[in-house]
Amino acid sequence: MKFIHIADIHLGAQPDAGTAYSGGRPRELWDAFSRVVTLCEEEKTDILLIAGDLFHRQPLLRELKEVNYLFSTLSHTKVVFIAGNHDYIRKGSYYRTFQWSDNVYPLLGDKMGYVRMPELDLAVYGFSYHAREIREERCNVRAQGLADHEILLAHGGDEKHVPLRREILEALGFDYIALGHIHKPQAMIKDFALFAGALEPVDKNDTGQHGFVRGEITEQGVHVEFIPCASREYIHLALRVNEHMTNGSVKDYIRETVEKRGTQNIYKFILRGQRDPDVEFETEYMDDYGNIIEIEDETCPAFDYQALYEENQDNLLGKYIEEFLGCEEGSMEYQALQAGVQALLENGLS
Repeated sequence: MKFIHIADIHLGAQPDAGTAYSGGRPRELWDAFSRVVTLCEEEKTDILLIAGDLFHRQPLLRELKEVNYLFSTLSHTKVVFIAGNHDYIRKGSYYRTFQWSDNVYPLLGDKMGYVRMPELDLAVYGFSYHAREIREERCNVRAQGLADHEILLAHGGDEKHVPLRREILEALGFDYIALGHIHKPQAMIKDFALFAGALEPVDKNDTGQHGFVRGEITEQGVHVEFIPCASREYIHLALRVNEHMTNGSVKDYIRETVEKRGTQNIYKFILRGQRDPDVEFETEYMDDYGNIIEIEDETCPAFDYQALYEENQDNLLGKYIEEFLGCEEGSMEYQALQAGVQALLENGLS
């Protein structure tokens, strides 16, 4: 039996709203989801498992119709999904009354339920959120032996969203546990309980690769692999600058780095090192491609402390420098020297 496991698609989200490239990001989330559905059809995948947060908020009726159309194009694949903390089933939710295609099996109850598929000798278990938070453990229901293969769908993994414990999951008796909520793909238990991660990154902290889990259950057990498929990646990079660099050279450095790592990606840069005391980096003008969400300047002016000391021996600045003369560059004392001198000069307290 072949399956694809996805989670945290967040349809309807507007990642990085207000930035130069944000206009097309909501569509990219839909396109990524559509690509997975198409892949299921091409590969004749038996089951598409969606472990919560298909939507970023309460789905609109027209959005459910669009999703259901995509599901209806599947001639072989059956779909099982649960609602997560973002698209939880509140009073009046369209989830409650929507009529899904015959190949779709939503598990929308707030208590553990299941769906049986005799033709696959499979049972899939799960429950949905009916509130934004679920603080109690709920993934403690054992597989009931309803089919030869049994899978658990769950959304959580922190103290506010269905806490999970490895030792409990291992003892439940499922063949595979498909997890959602944690946006970075990772294995809670190798080849057994996996977070698929967000299909596309939706937040600046969603760094690294994103995609889905492809798996197969055979007589020999479960085999899974992570398949990257996101159109963009959030990348955080620290760039080392020096006192010879100007605004122009730093801008060129950033542009060259973006071109090397991929102009389709989204960046946060942190400038570190020392700069010319006469230079202030104008970071707001260094985004040539419109794909930088933030540039933090953590540089320090490259002062000639000996010269400053000799010029200011009789004032507060000189006395401060005197306390640190001879300290090793890079030490905590040296960092205090840098910060203190900069603060004194900026506030005219020399």
